[in-house]
Amino acid sequence: MKLILRQAVENLGDPGDIVEVAPGYGRNYLLPQGLAYEASEANIRRLEEEKAQAVERSRRAYLEAKRRASQFDHMVLGFRARAGEDGKLFGSVTAGDIADRANAEGLDFKLERKQVMLSEPLKTLGASKVPIRLHAEVEVGIEVRVEREEG
Repeated sequence: MKLILRQAVENLGDPGDIVEVAPGYGRNYLLPQGLAYEASEANIRRLEEEKAQAVERSRRAYLEAKRRASQFDHMVLGFRARAGEDGKLFGSVTAGDIADRANAEGLDFKLERKQVMLSEPLKTLGASKVPIRLHAEVEVGIEVRVEREEG
């Protein structure tokens, strides 16, 4: 029996895979559980159309991410913070701070905090290169400078 999987099924396949299973397994488990549907000609055509649309959406998302990445060329974000004599900040500069400052710089899209790939907040004075992930395949680095706040 040929079926198209709706969800990943352990030891069988991933969503969209066309699999051959025993008729009893398909009729008594996969179909009633909603894990698969029949692999008729119409369903196979629909699946292929959906895959083509998904590829096109992915390509467009990649191109849009590349366009957005160009807005970060030569961007330097500056922060002023109170720091001790050893250069350690009394607070920190977080991914949210960086996203807010980048959005204030006039980006034509909203940079989300989760797109700022900061492993831990910046806690020292100086310049750092911070990666920004705009797409699974598009990552740019922006320079973040933390300077001592006078007064």
